[in-house]
Amino acid sequence: MSDHIYKHIELTGSSPDGMEQAIRNAVAKAAESVHNLRWFEVLATRGQIAGAGIAHWQVTIKIGFTVD
Repeated sequence: MSDHIYKHIELTGSSPDGMEQAIRNAVAKAAESVHNLRWFEVLATRGQIAGAGIAHWQVTIKIGFTVD
């Protein structure tokens, strides 16, 4: 097994459809310009309340990728 060197970036994804979709949105956006994505870690979760319900989710993640 070869050694792996990782770099990471921090992104905040958002979605009105839930935490998982907010994460998926952030990963999909990162994949448009960064290759070799390997892992993510959830750092923070926030939400917007409208009336008596949840209107929007924001999830901040750290995404790791291998360096060429």
